Amino acid sequence: MHWDLTKMYSGFDDAKLAADFAQAQALNQELAVLLQEKPADVGALLVQAVRTAQKRSEKMALVGEFIFLNLATNAKNEQALAWMDKLMRAQVEMQQTSSAFMRYVSKVEGLDALIAREPLLKEHEYMLKTMVKDAAHVMDPAIEGPVLKMQMTGGEAWSQLSDQITATHMVEMEIDGEKQSLPLSTVRGMATSPEATVRRRAYEAELASYPRIELAMAACLNGIKGEALTLCELQHYDTVLDTALDAAKIDRQTLDAMLTAMRESLPAFRRYFRAKARHLGHEGGLPFYDLFAPIGAAGKTYTLEEARQLLVQVFGQFSEKMSRFIDRAFEEHWIDAFPYEGKQGGAFCAGVHPLGISYVLANFEGSLDSVSTLAHELGHAYHGDCVKHLSILNADYPMTLAETASIFNETMLVAKLQEGANPQERLMLLDQQIGNAAQVVVDILSRFLFESEVIERRKDHTMLPDELKEIMLDAQKQTYGDGLDENALHPYMWACKTHYYSASLHFYNFPYAFGLLFGLGVYERYLEKGEAFLPEYDALLAATGLGDVKDVAARVGIDVTDVNFWRKSLSVVEKMIDEMEKLA
Repeated sequence: MHWDLTKMYSGFDDAKLAADFAQAQALNQELAVLLQEKPADVGALLVQAVRTAQKRSEKMALVGEFIFLNLATNAKNEQALAWMDKLMRAQVEMQQTSSAFMRYVSKVEGLDALIAREPLLKEHEYMLKTMVKDAAHVMDPAIEGPVLKMQMTGGEAWSQLSDQITATHMVEMEIDGEKQSLPLSTVRGMATSPEATVRRRAYEAELASYPRIELAMAACLNGIKGEALTLCELQHYDTVLDTALDAAKIDRQTLDAMLTAMRESLPAFRRYFRAKARHLGHEGGLPFYDLFAPIGAAGKTYTLEEARQLLVQVFGQFSEKMSRFIDRAFEEHWIDAFPYEGKQGGAFCAGVHPLGISYVLANFEGSLDSVSTLAHELGHAYHGDCVKHLSILNADYPMTLAETASIFNETMLVAKLQEGANPQERLMLLDQQIGNAAQVVVDILSRFLFESEVIERRKDHTMLPDELKEIMLDAQKQTYGDGLDENALHPYMWACKTHYYSASLHFYNFPYAFGLLFGLGVYERYLEKGEAFLPEYDALLAATGLGDVKDVAARVGIDVTDVNFWRKSLSVVEKMIDEMEKLA
């Protein structure tokens, strides 16, 4: 199944694409001119500015997502690459206008009174007040334009190159006595194979392939993180982590509370890894290549249609609205399901707010993990459905809250499958759930430590592949500890995770842990309240772009600054580990 992007445009030659792009640029110019005016009624000007910004964002969302989604499935698409270049140049001008808008709003006297007077401003109150705060981190207008233009051939170019390298990287592997050249995403997908030799050989082939791209990937990473440090100074931030916390809409107190609970949970996760290793016949720790090995009852292999039917059935027990939504995503071809050459690995969901729909990229290979990934990404899509009625300016929510619906979906899927399962089936499902949690707690913590160290070292030198491998192995040893076989770790995880290569979002890791643990907390609320929680759940998702995380969480009685909240969420996983040890 391929996704159908014709809901946006029929192709890059569609006249509507060029027209929308031109209109977005015209609206940007209109907004820039408007902000130069000195009207008698500032409130009326702000109303007009917000409306213009809305229209500009709607046009740019359509154009930008169309380009992005085409590149995600064909990294060599020449038309998409040419359009991406045009888009990035336009975004430079639009970012300058957005910065001017922030500076303008930050200097408005009596903003609260204007917000109270004008309904449109009241609707966008959180956005406007956030602009006042963020204005402190806007670059000097004298240098902002040149810096943004340089980013196009700096961090953004490095990021684009890293995507092209990994999407087109082929791995040589022998299968049934015949040497084959396979996409990296396909080989990494073999980590869930029921065949031990397939998992091990795929891991060995993958590691053996990286020397061909390690220098290029190291250059990309150094370029991106070096630029991040420079921008940090120009935007008046103390650290790169502070920029990530601002983007995540959380403070240090919240992050520290969560990280404390995560570190406290590591011994429990190491028990899980060792129990799984024993079950698979290993002495000591678990080899990296067996992290995702299926255990328990033989995992069913699903066709895509069977996965669809399962998801529709499971979520129909929770909410008829969600069940219909999931069925619609399949029916209307919002999903690009299978791996192929040139396609990006992993999975993601991209919302197209002006259309009120979301597109899901997956690399489905039939395992329960693939079904769980679909449930996860369709949770994101459902989240998008809950904000589609809002202004596009209020529909943008931080990554910390972006994982709420996806984790909720994963948790519910496994919980429903566990009902009536025999011991071996339950072992398989527990392993699936704990394994996913381990990725989002243990591996994410290793990524956080890795990125922290890389950024610190990048302050004074460029790192070559061997140094990056050393940092990665150290981060894995700190987090996985004796849970893994130290002779079978993964020194190249920095080269295959696209998250490190975002030029605009750094520490693209801890929000996932936040999302898992917050999502578990929200699921616990559902178990307590039952069907009465459904309207509250939709309202929570709709509010995710309307306040800081602390305030949004308080809507469902959660205090994210309290370490005990995080401990309680992790205790849910620790109880699963206790049960898994008994069954393994």
